[in-house]
Amino acid sequence: MMNRPSVPGTYFAEMYRGRADPWHLAERWYEQRKYALTMASLPVRRYRRAFEPGCSVGVLSALLAERCDRLLSWDRRPEAVAVAAKRLASFDGAEAVHGVVPEQWPDGEFDLIVFSELLYYFDAEDRAWLLSEAVRSLAEGGHVVAVHWRHHVPEHAADAETVHADVRAQPGLTPLARHEEDDFLLDVMGRHETSTDAGTNGAALSVAALEGLV
Repeated sequence: MMNRPSVPGTYFAEMYRGRADPWHLAERWYEQRKYALTMASLPVRRYRRAFEPGCSVGVLSALLAERCDRLLSWDRRPEAVAVAAKRLASFDGAEAVHGVVPEQWPDGEFDLIVFSELLYYFDAEDRAWLLSEAVRSLAEGGHVVAVHWRHHVPEHAADAETVHADVRAQPGLTPLARHEEDDFLLDVMGRHETSTDAGTNGAALSVAALEGLV
């Protein structure tokens, strides 16, 4: 189990120095396939308001915008925000702006929060704060999605296994779906229902249950 101090902002400044897309998110089939699996894992056809911290150049953001009435995508690097904003320009209600977590968290309620390749940059204390803020601002019946690279990266503060164990253990969230392969982990968590009228015993509803199939 790896747990180091949170990665400093200078790391990202160096990654973007002279490179518009340092992780080649818009080019690699690996990324395209991972994003397709991420989108397919979303239990709801359309979301009211979503938050995506650490959006980078907005490749996943554009896919999320197709499924959300409103999307707020943040990144700490202005170079990344500029590229992401161009990708989102054709989507009403979607915006990419400068924002830095955990120093900041947006106001309001969300029914979807996506941590894509983000949480492993933070130490245990910062991860705990981010996850607690996610639950606090998540609407009843909303979803948190986490997806992270499993291979070792020396600069990361934590590995994917540690990060996803934290996500799955977060009070107030119920596991809905998991995809696991050699390269990455993907978890979808649901906000506990406060009512048990539907016989769910406080658990988030499955896709079939939401459609009235069970």
